[in-house]
Amino acid sequence: MKVQQATLQDLDELNVLFDGYRVFYEQKSNKKASRDFLKARIEQEESVIFISRDAAGIATGFTQLYPIFSSTRMGRLWLLNDLFVDKRYRAQGHSKALIDAAKELCRKTGALGMTLETAKDNHIGNQLYPATGWTLDTDHNFYYWEVD
Repeated sequence: MKVQQATLQDLDELNVLFDGYRVFYEQKSNKKASRDFLKARIEQEESVIFISRDAAGIATGFTQLYPIFSSTRMGRLWLLNDLFVDKRYRAQGHSKALIDAAKELCRKTGALGMTLETAKDNHIGNQLYPATGWTLDTDHNFYYWEVD
């Protein structure tokens, strides 16, 4: 297995995974819009995307991180916004390898760490994250506001 930062050369394979990720989260498939979205993130350097591949070079999963900053801690954090592994490759270490790549990004960029949000009923994620060194924050409430 190999993990590398995604580039525009990975866009078509990444798009298949990204569209599958969105469908998993009950969004309608829209490969053109998702490709445009990913292309913009890569071209504008608004996110860092890592893609995993199996020994044959087939794209198996991805993670996408966005930079955020803490005013109180006066430093950078990375928001691990997306993590997805094709169901054919789950339970084979691909998620862990993608998280390890994200951890290395934090070290290389001098970040304080990472943050993520996942659903309470995401049983796989809620087992994976503590197993890979994440700590559940039980001290804070997270709120969401949506434009009308």
